Amino acid sequence: MILTLGLPLIGSHLAQFAIGVTDTVMMGWYGVEELAAVVLGSSLFFVIYIFGSGFALAVMPMVAEAGEAGDETEVRRATRMGMWLSIAYSLLVLPLFWNSGALLSSLGQGEQLASDARDYMRIAGFGVLPALLVMALKSFLSGLERTQIILWVSIAGAVLNGLLNWVLIFGNFGAPEMGVKGAALASVIANGATLAMFAAYASMAPALKIYRLFQRFWKPDGEAMKRVFLLGWPISVTLLAEVGLFAGAAVLVGWIGTMEVAAHGIALQVSSATFLVHLGLSNAATVRAGRALGRGEVEDLKRGARVVLGMSMLFASATVVVFFTVPEVITGLFLAPDNPDRGVIIPLASALLIISGFFQLVDGAQAVGLGLLRGVKDTRAPMLIAAFSYWGVGMPASYVIGFTLGYGVHGVWYGLVLGLASAAVLLLARFWLWTVPALGAEAPASA
Repeated sequence: MILTLGLPLIGSHLAQFAIGVTDTVMMGWYGVEELAAVVLGSSLFFVIYIFGSGFALAVMPMVAEAGEAGDETEVRRATRMGMWLSIAYSLLVLPLFWNSGALLSSLGQGEQLASDARDYMRIAGFGVLPALLVMALKSFLSGLERTQIILWVSIAGAVLNGLLNWVLIFGNFGAPEMGVKGAALASVIANGATLAMFAAYASMAPALKIYRLFQRFWKPDGEAMKRVFLLGWPISVTLLAEVGLFAGAAVLVGWIGTMEVAAHGIALQVSSATFLVHLGLSNAATVRAGRALGRGEVEDLKRGARVVLGMSMLFASATVVVFFTVPEVITGLFLAPDNPDRGVIIPLASALLIISGFFQLVDGAQAVGLGLLRGVKDTRAPMLIAAFSYWGVGMPASYVIGFTLGYGVHGVWYGLVLGLASAAVLLLARFWLWTVPALGAEAPASA
C-alpha cells in the first residue's frame, strides 16, 4: 500500500525537480558564470517559495483525515483555504523578487553574479503563484490517494520546461537567446501549464466532482482558513529552517569563489534528486498517518511508520554506494566536455558528492520523521526541532568548519551533515517516545 501511494509521489517529485535540474544542466552548458547566477538565484527563489508552501502542505493531512471519514465538505474547505492562503502569500512576496538585486549585493556576492541572479529572480518570481497552487492541488489529490495523475502531470510539466529551456536559453527555433532570463521564463510557463492541467483534472474528473472544488471559489471561509493557517505556518517555518540552511550554505560558498559555487550547485542538485525519494516516502507517511488518525488505529500508524522508515534507509544505503563509487561520472554530466573550467569544477563537485553520502541516511530519516509528525498534525514541536538543528547546529558548524578551521567548501558541507543528523535524531525521538504513546493513551477513550 505504501509503495502504491509512494512511488507515484516519488516520481512526481523527481519530475518537478527535473525543472531545476534542467536549468542547471543547460546553464552549465551555456556558461559557468551564468550557471553560478542560476544556482544562487534559484536557491533564494526556493527559500521564498518554500516558506509559503506550508499552507498548501497543510492541506494533505487535513484532506487525508477528512477523506477517510467521508467528510466531503471538510475536504473542499481545507483545500480552498489552502489555495487562498497560497495566493495571498504569492502576492505579498512578489516585490522581494523585483528588488532582489540589493539583497544579493548585501550578502557579499560579486557585482556581475548579483546582477545576473537578479535578472533570473525578477522573472522567476511570477512563477511562485502557480507553483504554490500546484502544491495545494497535489496535496488535495495525495490526501485522497489519487497519486497517478500527479505523476503524469508532473512529467508533462518537466518535459515542457526542458523544451522551453532549449528554445529560450540558447535561442533555438528563431527565439531570442535569453540565457539566464530564458531559464526563468521557461520555469514560469511550465509551472503555469502544470497548474492548468491539475485544475482541469480536479474539476472535471468524475470521482472528484463530489467535492465541487472550484464552485464559488471566491467565497471566504474564515473558520477553515484559521485551521489551515494554524497547521500550516509551523510547516512553513520548519521548511524555511531546512531550506534556509542550504541557501545559507550557498551564500557561504559564494564568499569563497565562483568555481566553488558552481561545484556546490552541481553536487546539491544530485543529492537533492535522491532526497526526493525520501520526500515522496515522507508524503506517503503523512497520508497514511492522517488516515490512520482518522480511523483511530495507532497500531496501523506504527506499522506504517516502520515500513516507510525501512524503505528510506534501504534507498539511502544504495545511494551511498553510488556516490562513493562513481562521483565523477555523475558530476561530469553537468558541464560540456570542452569547458575550460571542467578540470577545477568536477573534482570539487565530486568531493562534495562523496561528503553528501554521509548525510543520506540522516537526511532520509529526518524527512520521514517530519512526514509522520505532520500526518498526526504535530507541527509546532518539529518546527522548534528544525530551527535548533539547522540553525543552532548546522549553520554555525558550516561556518566554523569551513572558515574558522579553514576547510573551505568541504567544511561547509560537513556542517550540513551535523545539522541533518541532529534533526533526524530529535524528530524520530519525538514521534516514537512522545507522539505514539500519547495517541495510544487516547485510543481507548476514542474507541
